[in-house]
Amino acid sequence: MSGYDRILRTVMFLAGVLLLCGLSISAAQVLSPDAFLQLRRVTSAEVSPDGESIAYLVDVPRLPSDEPGASYSELHVYSRRTGTSRPFISGKVRVGTPEWSPDGTTLAFTMKRGEKAQTQVWAISTGGGEAVQLTNAEEGVLSFHWHPSGKSVGYVAVSPRTSRERQLENKGYKFVFYEENVHPRTLFMVDTDGTGEPMQLTEQETVWSFAFSPDGKSAAVAMTAKNLIDENYMSQKIYLLPIGGKTKTLIFSPPGKLGVFAFNPDGVSLAVAAAKQRSDHAVSQAFVVSVTGGAPLNVTPQNYRGHINWVGWRDSRTLVYRAGEGVHTTLSTVRADGSGRELLLSSERSGIVFGNPSISAEFKAVALVGQSPTCPGDLYFWAPGSDMQRLSIVAPELRTVSLGTQSVIRYKARDGVEIEGLLLSPAGFEKGKRYPLVVVVHGGPESHYSNGWPSSYSEPGQVLAGKGYAVFFPNYRASTGYGVEFANAGLGDPAGKEFDDIADGMDYLVAEGIADRERIGLCGGSYGGYAAAWFATYYTRYVRAVVMFVGVSDLISRRGTTDIPYEELYVHSGKPLEEMWDVSLKRSPIYWAKQSSTATLICGGTDDTRVHPSQSLELYRIMKTNNHPAVRLVQYPGEQHGNAKQPGRIDIMYRTLDWFDWYVMEAKPLQGPMPPLDISEKYGVKW
Repeated sequence: MSGYDRILRTVMFLAGVLLLCGLSISAAQVLSPDAFLQLRRVTSAEVSPDGESIAYLVDVPRLPSDEPGASYSELHVYSRRTGTSRPFISGKVRVGTPEWSPDGTTLAFTMKRGEKAQTQVWAISTGGGEAVQLTNAEEGVLSFHWHPSGKSVGYVAVSPRTSRERQLENKGYKFVFYEENVHPRTLFMVDTDGTGEPMQLTEQETVWSFAFSPDGKSAAVAMTAKNLIDENYMSQKIYLLPIGGKTKTLIFSPPGKLGVFAFNPDGVSLAVAAAKQRSDHAVSQAFVVSVTGGAPLNVTPQNYRGHINWVGWRDSRTLVYRAGEGVHTTLSTVRADGSGRELLLSSERSGIVFGNPSISAEFKAVALVGQSPTCPGDLYFWAPGSDMQRLSIVAPELRTVSLGTQSVIRYKARDGVEIEGLLLSPAGFEKGKRYPLVVVVHGGPESHYSNGWPSSYSEPGQVLAGKGYAVFFPNYRASTGYGVEFANAGLGDPAGKEFDDIADGMDYLVAEGIADRERIGLCGGSYGGYAAAWFATYYTRYVRAVVMFVGVSDLISRRGTTDIPYEELYVHSGKPLEEMWDVSLKRSPIYWAKQSSTATLICGGTDDTRVHPSQSLELYRIMKTNNHPAVRLVQYPGEQHGNAKQPGRIDIMYRTLDWFDWYVMEAKPLQGPMPPLDISEKYGVKW
């Protein structure tokens, strides 16, 4: 059976299901841009220690007419005893990271309350009542955890400015000494009864994450020397810190990047997710680390074709870990000595891609956020020996629209390596008809698409499908989820096999009779934006239009402007710039910009420190000075590496759709006028 036939069979089967349910594809509404932007989704779930209640957050997008800002985030609690859910903190609020007290009677969470307030830790009784503020950090709280006693919380906050610094600022001497006058992230503890001053547990080091030991006498703390994002990526080490003491002991120095970690119930070992080697661009392995010393034990399967990204404990002798395995997610256990591996959950079986689990005492109940090709995120429950149960439907409007049908595809790259991806067929798919194609490229490249809900404000797959496009999400080489060797294929070879895989996927979809060769577009952000720039220039013959969002155009200048230079060196380039001038030049889209015949929309935030805005400006300037007729640069004031506030999210979605409709769907010539610049009327904003 050909790839085309497999895709067609899936599409026709799901069409039949819709008809049996009384829904006609032709009659049903498609998902409009404004409806997409208002979809709610569950973003986190935390089960109580007894497994009877689940606290979860619901992301609520702002309306176009609201004050600018990020989405609201509401706190809800589901009762397994009654089978009902109730809102605890709702409305125009932004609640973060709920966590149950050890006795399960109180929920703590982060929140700002007040016009100029900083983020603090708050707590509310599960019996109801008003929330109580637990912390008063001058610079705001970054993360927190309950102490096992339930009488205090530990929290991380940036050390406050000195009185001298404040005086200088007030007089206008607010200078930036680049990467030097940055205050550390410090670990504190404070009693929950409101008595006493916070106790400072660390001094000059920067704390990125921590976990209390079960007896509460110590904490495992991940630290670096400086509060720099590059050190967070490449230099974290785990120390054992006695509570109230100053002498810390190094217990784990990861070979590369560090992920999450957790004490076992006995408090003698840590489960740690970390990279296998320094050159790995993502966390991929599970380690067992003794808190008393000794070599860490890697309990990851040999030659594992996946990436472990979360670890915890089922009991004192058994780890539980979540992994990405291709487009699927899995939950498995393994004994602390590396034996007795068991698969517990797989999205390939359930159809539900799930996030990191929250586990009750004695592993009796597990809360999860799940998504699928027809669900952007809902609350799920699972207990050993049972099936996953869906507990919420926060986006019921999706039941009344016709969505594109998502399927997993596999094809051979030009060198014979199998590449996997997702194909979103347009609503109302017809056999034998070729469709305009939009390729959506993930960033990182330490990331991958799972067979869940891959659509977002900057990658609006389902909206494009509703407009009649086929949408392709490739997991090109350098993606996670396929093992360390696959992920390292891009090391020292930027835009090589990685982006050839994307081009080969386009050829495959054309050969299968799905894509129209003359109507192909591509979009992506960050490293996906690098791909967009590459296809606008080097591979310009493949695509009529691209949207480059916070993307890379010049590998040479990027090294001198990014906030992650060592991460770039160790896990992407592999060599200093001085040893790879030529490859850096010739793998830069600006080197090939003169030959571009692709309509190029360039977008990004003005405050991006990861991929500096100059990357966008360089490509724009070189294209314009080469008389490119269809290039546009749009910048979003105050936004960083991605748009966090709703005006920028709304604009990038509508602008992307307009660009592809103009140059791909309608195939208008490059030499003619570009799409309208002012598209604010499409937002639905009431002036």
